[in-house]
Amino acid sequence: MPTSPRKPIVIVTRRLPDVVETRMRELFDARLNVSDKPMSQAELIEAVATADVLVPTVTDRIDRAVLSQAGPQLKLISNFGTGVDNIDLDTARNRSIIVTNTPGVLTEDTADMTMALILAVPRRLAEGTAYLKDHAKGWGGWSPTWMLGHRIYGKRLGIIGMGRIGTAVARRARAFGLQIHYHNRRRLPEEMEQEFEATYWDSLDQMLARMDIISVNCPHTPATYHLLSARRLKLLKPTAYIVNTARGEVIDENELARLIQSEAIAGAGLDVFEHEPAVNERLLSSDRVVALPHMGSATVEGRIDMGEKVIINIKTFLDGHAPPDRVFPAMF
Repeated sequence: MPTSPRKPIVIVTRRLPDVVETRMRELFDARLNVSDKPMSQAELIEAVATADVLVPTVTDRIDRAVLSQAGPQLKLISNFGTGVDNIDLDTARNRSIIVTNTPGVLTEDTADMTMALILAVPRRLAEGTAYLKDHAKGWGGWSPTWMLGHRIYGKRLGIIGMGRIGTAVARRARAFGLQIHYHNRRRLPEEMEQEFEATYWDSLDQMLARMDIISVNCPHTPATYHLLSARRLKLLKPTAYIVNTARGEVIDENELARLIQSEAIAGAGLDVFEHEPAVNERLLSSDRVVALPHMGSATVEGRIDMGEKVIINIKTFLDGHAPPDRVFPAMF
């Protein structure tokens, strides 16, 4: 009696939605992380030595030290996430390991969170919620001069990175009456600029100095590390706000904390941080910072969609075809 062909070993580094893990078990010899505890470097090295396919997440550091220990059978890393700055792409390429990601499925979720922070910071929503919880039995009631924030209607929004998420943010922001400005490696087609009534800035410095709100929506690459450097942060108006739902490494976090503390910048809405999971204490202690634990893409629907993309990439690769979401050099 003929034996069934061996299912490929697919090692998943973190727990995924049940429906995704169940499908993986049906299709592959899926080794799941039931505890959801992040793998150590030693555990990642053991995984790449065994796996036919590795499914890491954006917090798993798949660097040269890990990939240099990969077995010859590892030919695909199917990243559970859009960003791939956690993977040494040059080493993967040199070892003929294909890397895929999950683009597109998190666009609307991340844009929703960006818009929520654009609203929350100027209107002091988190500060008001915290105050009410602390004074629930006697907060004094409404007052015409208390807890005043700033309206966003008519303000200038400067978007750094006008890709899928940046354009989704622009579409939402226009509905709230914001004026759209943007900086991007490439200028948008004229019809898109007309749709958003958007102003393009070739010079990031010039845009920063004129905006009321800055939204960071570019990926983390060597070119964007500390793109908002200490020098550039000082260009912002003291009434300006920064919102970051992209990657913490894009901003010089220490300088941002210092400028907010000295009231040289009005405030910030941050869903990502430079040294996650560590967060700068000066940011957490400021009433003018709304800080979230990397929740921008955290929806049930989004996580399932990510898992489905991972499965499609794996199946397509195993069937001998080019995966649909193969990674190329990142641009914004």
